[in-house]
Formats: sequence, structure tokens, C-alpha cells
Amino acid sequence: MNTEADHVGWPDFFNSHAPHYEENCFTKNTLAEADFLADILRLSPGMAVLDVGCGTGRHSIELARRGLRMTGIDISRGMLDEARRNARKAGVEATWIESDAQRFSLPAAFDAAICLCEGSFGLLGSADDPIGQPLAILRNVAAALKDNAPFVFTVLNACALIRKHSDAAVQEGLFDPLALAEVSECQAPGNTGPHRLTERAFVPTELVLLFAWAGLEVTHIWGGTAGDWGKRPIALDEIEIMVVGRKKGQALQPPYALYKRK
Repeated sequence: MNTEADHVGWPDFFNSHAPHYEENCFTKNTLAEADFLADILRLSPGMAVLDVGCGTGRHSIELARRGLRMTGIDISRGMLDEARRNARKAGVEATWIESDAQRFSLPAAFDAAICLCEGSFGLLGSADDPIGQPLAILRNVAAALKDNAPFVFTVLNACALIRKHSDAAVQEGLFDPLALAEVSECQAPGNTGPHRLTERAFVPTELVLLFAWAGLEVTHIWGGTAGDWGKRPIALDEIEIMVVGRKKGQALQPPYALYKRK
């Protein structure tokens, strides 16, 4: 079993970046995104919603304003500190939980779930399996959802990642075509880095299988890049894919052993 130490890059990155996170351009469409989520998930006041990888809480806080009972999970204490501060400013209440998304355990009490802007899904630690990591997150989400409860995820688009890289990048260890993972040195405002981080992207067919293995049925796959959400086809070069579906019941068993990175 991997430990929090295996994920030290991501928590450290987000802890130091947290006060500056909402300066990013992709955080500027919260109201429209909340409208979209309320429509797709058929949210109504009083419903309990799980926000995995909640970050500074911008979606949870806006949905709480609309009467939703929000629970946000994040591995970064710095991000959660910002979320609590932002919730107090907004005059709303939410539950904030510090946890690795692979390891939280909550009862099946939620009416819907969101995991947005790669909120933990595919953000790999040094010991993470590129199939096992997202699958563990999906199984935890499924366990926390009521039967037939809907979900929305946005994840990195592997088509864009493949088109971006070359054989030279593979040889340099910057792109792993087996894991569909990119390694980069990241330094954003407030960071103490650079941090060497690994992000995993996905293709739609594997997403359908991964979600099914967790007991989640995919009903729609759309273009999901922040700022351009819609019920539309995926553009090859866009950053994110949106996955929409519902909890379907019993999980399927993976038909083969998980791929292990060297």
C-alpha cells in the first residue's frame, strides 16, 4: 500500500499554491459551471453532494449557496484552509475532509458526486499504479453514492497529450505512452518548487471500463475543458474530457492484472 509520502509532490505543490489558486484563468466560470452541474445532476436544495478534490471549494461553496449540503475532500491542507476561509466569507456551511481520494471512506449517503479539474483523478504519486489510482478513487466515490445517484468528472484528455508529445519526449522520460502520463516540472505563483509531478490522461473507451469496474455507468462523454463545458463532442486538442453517469450497482472485476510502472 502506498502512503501519504508517495504523494508528497502534489500536496506540497497545492499547499504552497493554494492562496493563488483562484488567480488561474480556469477558475473564472464558477457560476456558469454551477448552473451546468445543477442541470445535469438535477440538483435541488437539501441534496447531499460529494466534491472530490474540492480544492479551494469554489464549486462546493456556490452549490452550498443554492441550498445543497456539500462535503469536500482534498489531500491539501492549504487548499482546505482556503476553502474554509472562502466559505466563511460567503456565509455558507460545508464539511471539509483532508484525505487522499484513494483512501476516504464515507457511507452511501450522497445524492450526487463531482470531481472537477482533475480533482485528484490521475494526479499520480511516485508509487501509484496508473490504473489502480483512478480505480481506487472511483470505488470510493461509488461506495459513497446512493443507488442511481449521478456524477460528473472532468479528466485530462489523452488525445491532446499524445498530440502534444514526440518520441523524443518519451526517450527523455517526459511522456509515458503506456501509462498515458506526463512528467513535468511545475512552478506556479506561491510555489516553493519546481515540483516534479506526474499527471495521467485518459481516452473515452478506458474511462467507460474504469467506471464500470467501480460500479458506475457512464451515460455521456463530452468536451469538458474548464470555461467551455457543454453537451458537445470532444475536441482532439482540448485539455479535458467530461464524464457523466450514475451509480449502477455491483462493480465489475478487472479482467487482467493492473499495469505496473517500472
